Amino acid sequence: MGGFFGAVAKRDVMSDVFFGTDYHSHLGTRRGGLAAYNDEVGLQREIHNIQNSPFRTKFEDVFDEMSGHGAIGCISDTDPQPLLIRSRICKYAICIIGRINNSEELIEKYLDGGGHFTAMTGGKINSTELVAALINQKSTFAEGITFAQDVIDGTASILILKEGGNLIAARDKLGRLPIALGKSELSDGYCVSFESFAYQKLGYEDLRELGPGEIVELSPEGVTVLKEPGKEMKICSFLWSYYGYSTSSYEGVNVEVMRYRNGAIMADFDMQQGTIDDVDYVGGIPDSGTPHAIGYANSSHKHFARPFIKYTPTWPRSFMPSNQRERNRIAKMKQIPVHELIKGKNLLFVDDSIVRGTQLRETVEFLYDHGAKSVHMRSACPPIMYGCKYLNFTSARSEMELITRATIMELEGEEGFKHLDEYSDATTERGQKMRKTISDKFHFASLEFQSLEGIVKAIGIEPCKLCTYCWSGKE
Repeated sequence: MGGFFGAVAKRDVMSDVFFGTDYHSHLGTRRGGLAAYNDEVGLQREIHNIQNSPFRTKFEDVFDEMSGHGAIGCISDTDPQPLLIRSRICKYAICIIGRINNSEELIEKYLDGGGHFTAMTGGKINSTELVAALINQKSTFAEGITFAQDVIDGTASILILKEGGNLIAARDKLGRLPIALGKSELSDGYCVSFESFAYQKLGYEDLRELGPGEIVELSPEGVTVLKEPGKEMKICSFLWSYYGYSTSSYEGVNVEVMRYRNGAIMADFDMQQGTIDDVDYVGGIPDSGTPHAIGYANSSHKHFARPFIKYTPTWPRSFMPSNQRERNRIAKMKQIPVHELIKGKNLLFVDDSIVRGTQLRETVEFLYDHGAKSVHMRSACPPIMYGCKYLNFTSARSEMELITRATIMELEGEEGFKHLDEYSDATTERGQKMRKTISDKFHFASLEFQSLEGIVKAIGIEPCKLCTYCWSGKE
């Protein structure tokens, strides 16, 4: 995934953008970047690898090196960005969030074979550079961004810092990702952010969210609409269930509150089925599973507890080392048991989602090794049956890496893929068989997933405005 933050004001905004970008660190782990404009120096840029240390530590000297009354920053799991671009429109810095599935076709069709393109390690096209090249086909940013978003197969939300200091912000065509605008409490500028809480901590108040495909220009004096929003929206439901930060709100729905509702809906289903009578404690797989578990515990009247705690002061990320074996080792070392809450207890855990299940298997083994009597597992979202075509929120390279798909193949081969709706449904024979097979493999006492209807109800906005492709396969 990734996230961005930008600000423009009648003063230096580097501090705002530094901290605003840092507040997006939960959305990406590979690179961080900042760009700024001031009248004396022009456009400036700095990019660092953040795989082994947080964004803040890599940019702690930025105030000695950069300043400007307009600036942008991004956290990225993909390309180095922002990029500095020279075009017939103007000089500018650009960063994007999203995914482009037809890069080669776009280069061949619109960009003369792409001989001038930067290839990243492994020959991958730099998506940010590609978006900039598409924008540069037109004579204005509004025309260029609209053109780029129309021809891209995938998703592209775009943030641009113009020479002169103004910002251009464009939400992706179908609003799969959020973009929020804030207004300075000092009335001297504006900001744009993926996460709304980021600017609320920096002296900005909510202005509004951009609509799908909307394009605006931000200056110290105000916000100008360059393109009106479209009517169709397909915002990603995973924002609420997994990768959105708990204090943020999207389309007026707070993430933490949604997760409480979501857990409560799951608990109500389990109580109707009579499957949790023997549970001693309900806990969440930290961190994003925890609020779902709180909602579950509150509704089921089971005690909430934390049978193990993640030790994060020195290991804030489980994937810091480049070696997979060392990453797995650190993931295990971070889990510190509370023996009194594990030994001889029947435990139920709620995770935000179950994708491959690799670390979940190790967590359950860890709990049994420390004396758990049984471990029930609940997923706060429906079974993931399809790899996302629109966003890079999972590193799965193939749908067969999904635990659901792998299990279905094991049960009845490719024939099973004709019945994915049945496998998703807990009330069908196929659905029950898939859950039992995964439970046996991972040593769960029981396994259940939130239903599609349940998660849509928990989010609480019109179903037609939600993207549920990874669960339903419907665009």
